[in-house]
Amino acid sequence: MTHRLFDGLVLPASADFHVHLRDGAMLEAVAPTIKQGGVETVFVMPNLIPPITTVEHALSYKQSISKYTDAKCLMSLYLHPSVTPDTIRQAKQSGIIYGVKSYPAGVTTNSASGVVDYEQFYPVFRAMEQEGLVLNLHGEAPPAEDITVLNAEEAFLPTLLDLHHRFPKLRVVLEHCTTAAAIEAVKQCGDNVVATITAHHLSLIVDDWAGDPINFCKPVAKLPRDRLALLKAATSGDEKFFLGTDSAPHPLRAKKGGLDFEVGKCAAGVFTQPYATQYVLQAFERAVERGMIEKERVSQDVLEGFLGGFGRKFYRIEASGAKIRISASEEKVMEKVAVQSAAANAAGDVIVPFRRNSPVYSLEWLAKE
Repeated sequence: MTHRLFDGLVLPASADFHVHLRDGAMLEAVAPTIKQGGVETVFVMPNLIPPITTVEHALSYKQSISKYTDAKCLMSLYLHPSVTPDTIRQAKQSGIIYGVKSYPAGVTTNSASGVVDYEQFYPVFRAMEQEGLVLNLHGEAPPAEDITVLNAEEAFLPTLLDLHHRFPKLRVVLEHCTTAAAIEAVKQCGDNVVATITAHHLSLIVDDWAGDPINFCKPVAKLPRDRLALLKAATSGDEKFFLGTDSAPHPLRAKKGGLDFEVGKCAAGVFTQPYATQYVLQAFERAVERGMIEKERVSQDVLEGFLGGFGRKFYRIEASGAKIRISASEEKVMEKVAVQSAAANAAGDVIVPFRRNSPVYSLEWLAKE
């Protein structure tokens, strides 16, 4: 496919409000790709091992990230029994922590320490209301007899609505929406409840990940009507919806279902960081070409809002003024990103990006005026 719709487009640098950067050699490989994707600000997820549950750990992690990128990092804590109202007050005072991420126990990567019962955290949520910290929800119900990867998100939505009812001033992000039902639930809530949408969920449906581990993530991509709902929300100009890629790097051997000599389930996560902005534009372009959305929906204002403006407003941060230019070219998505460490090289660790080897827009950073 030849990209033309957005050729020559100039935009403010993007902001990505949901990223996984990992640590160690993986961090060293991934962090430099943030700006490659046209992104200057990232909201960093805390699901390391051990998870980030203290201000001190978040500060240390931010310092580690800064060795490899000058992107602005908004840090977060992992919702955990050790997090108390005092922790929340310390987090606010730190000036670097913007949210607390909730993972339902057992639903995704490094979620074993996740939430089983939200009621125990009500005092924490009240402190978050007072301090203005954001509750970032991985919106899937934990595994149960009647819960599958296809209905886990919809089964979680009553929890979202209940939390919003109990804590109406609490600022909440329903992360990485994948269903029409999630979009409608967010619309039903007040202005304090918003949602992120990933680049890959704007493109994928269930058939694209079933049998393809590179496209497998949680929450999984759903049905065509769900993808259409995401596309329409992302191009609606509604400030409730903005970009959070959920870019999640894993070694290729983990994506294939094996680590060393073990064989198991493939790792959940799609790596989109190096082309975050381009993947979104490509998804919009394909949707226009297929008649799924009207060309008029992808106006300059809508693109600027979804790719950063709406998220910055919600998180109360300013743009730097940096700009990027999108260009049609013969560029293709890189085949892999090497993980450079003695241990990784011995295992042959590489990360495979989303839509590897496929045509993609080129992106360049423009000098500030």
